[in-house]
Amino acid sequence: MAVEQNRTAPRTFPSAGPLAEASRNRVLRNTYALLALSLVPTAIGAWAGLQLGFSWMAGNPFIGFVLFLAVAFGFFYAIERYKNSGIGVALLLGFTFFMGLMLSRLLGHVLGFGNGASLVMTAFGGTAVIFGSMATIATVSKRDFSGMGKWLFMGLLVVIVGMVANIWLQLPALYLALSVMAIGIFSAWLLYDVQRIVNGGETNYVTATLSIYLSLYNIFVHLLSLLGIFGGDD
Repeated sequence: MAVEQNRTAPRTFPSAGPLAEASRNRVLRNTYALLALSLVPTAIGAWAGLQLGFSWMAGNPFIGFVLFLAVAFGFFYAIERYKNSGIGVALLLGFTFFMGLMLSRLLGHVLGFGNGASLVMTAFGGTAVIFGSMATIATVSKRDFSGMGKWLFMGLLVVIVGMVANIWLQLPALYLALSVMAIGIFSAWLLYDVQRIVNGGETNYVTATLSIYLSLYNIFVHLLSLLGIFGGDD
């Protein structure tokens, strides 16, 4: 499920110096710590969804998608409003629990394969490798990736519109193409977002965590979908 908050705000840089560098490092550390913590409610939400047979979009996929976006953007608004307090952290963790619930239907489908558990672990490992690679490039590269923002946002819109259209079209080839495109776009978002933190363009670790979490979540979902299609063993 491709969802994203607005991350195309212009980049600003604080003054250089030891204090600025220490501040950037602190934001990066806090972001990674909160990102790791966010996986816990995601896993709990996914487990709860599997146990309860949660399936938001089974009846009417379009209405389900609209409701999903309404809830997601409601969380985005609230998290942004309270991002400078503990309430923002709690809201973020609540959002990740909700996203775990939304993930449970796909997990249940993939785990129905004989090698389902292996596919889930492969998707998780692939997501971790992508994240590690993009974070490393963003940290050590001297290249400025800030100009990617507007193109990534346009690509994201294409994926969302394509996914909505495919609710009616039901074209497997289109779904595969959009999934591959989504993996590429969200991988690039990781590069963009991590470098913004490293260069001081993002100074709030709650906002930074939300952006990176969404990219990781979407990469995992689309990797798992592709693995289920091509590697599922009945």
